[in-house]
Amino acid sequence: MDSKVALVRRPSPRLAEGLVTHIERQDVDVDLARNQWEAYCSSLESAGWRTFEVPPIDECPDGVFIEDTAVVSGGHAVVTRPGAPTRRPEVDGTREVLRSLGYELTEIDEPGTLDGGDVLKVGSLFYVGQGGRTNESGIEQLRQAFMPAGITVRAVPTSLVLHLKSAVTALPDGTVIGFEPLVDDPGAFDSFLPVPEESGSHVVLLGENKLLVAASCPATHDLFETMGYDLVVVDISEYEKLEGCVTCLSVRLRDLPRH
Repeated sequence: MDSKVALVRRPSPRLAEGLVTHIERQDVDVDLARNQWEAYCSSLESAGWRTFEVPPIDECPDGVFIEDTAVVSGGHAVVTRPGAPTRRPEVDGTREVLRSLGYELTEIDEPGTLDGGDVLKVGSLFYVGQGGRTNESGIEQLRQAFMPAGITVRAVPTSLVLHLKSAVTALPDGTVIGFEPLVDDPGAFDSFLPVPEESGSHVVLLGENKLLVAASCPATHDLFETMGYDLVVVDISEYEKLEGCVTCLSVRLRDLPRH
């Protein structure tokens, strides 16, 4: 199988019923959202990633936000326990796919809660947002799971947005980027660069100097291009209405375990 695989899940017909916490509910065009999801997958594939569909879960409106179901590093995957109880059935399909791909699995157990969108990986340092969806027990279980691999887990406060990666992601050199009004503590990160738009906070590292970014942040596009990055731009407007971003629509796997 390809060395770069992105797990994705087709949007539910009930997508418009997805949870919102920090924004006003807006009407979601589910047909347009399906088309945007297809374009998102095509963008990953054009950049050299193989998309692998986890079975759909139509009864869960938020199932398309598959990043929340697992945290993966090396040959080890932590299957999460989402902070929203209605989202917990979403992990089952991800667990089975990761097991079939040969990953060693660890589960987050009660009373821990952990959403994958709260975990920002920067090399061997994992920043983890502690807030509405991820609690102290979930963070400690994640720390114990990855400690043998030499990974450091650092909790950071997250209260202004849904997930840590709703506020910040990181560039290939490890610089954390974020829209400062929505970042609880920019000083919590070893290196921080403010960006001019909220959706400019979200990038997916596609390889080399290539970044996947949302169409809704043109000023941030200009910033990244002056820094020498090659941008792949996708329109995810319908997912942004549900506090989604480019990171949460996939789980990116590199160097799959050898069976």
